[in-house]
Amino acid sequence: MPAMAELLTFIAAALVDEPDEVRVEEETSDDGTVLKLTVRQQDIGKVIGKQGRTARAIRNLMQAAAALRDERVHIHFVDA
Repeated sequence: MPAMAELLTFIAAALVDEPDEVRVEEETSDDGTVLKLTVRQQDIGKVIGKQGRTARAIRNLMQAAAALRDERVHIHFVDA
């Protein structure tokens, strides 16, 4: 698993009740890397947060980490 996917897995696992159920799929596109974060349906609210604040913070952190590597990253949240 590449470093960006590992970072996203680490962040999401810290937020949810069932960290073993966190999955990250990586796809490459012309615009950069797309990371699809899958968590249990009961945990999706914890990852997104009130008014999307947690999701926005995760995206900002991942974009900052990607910028250090001269990459672009997009995060998609999926409930299982």
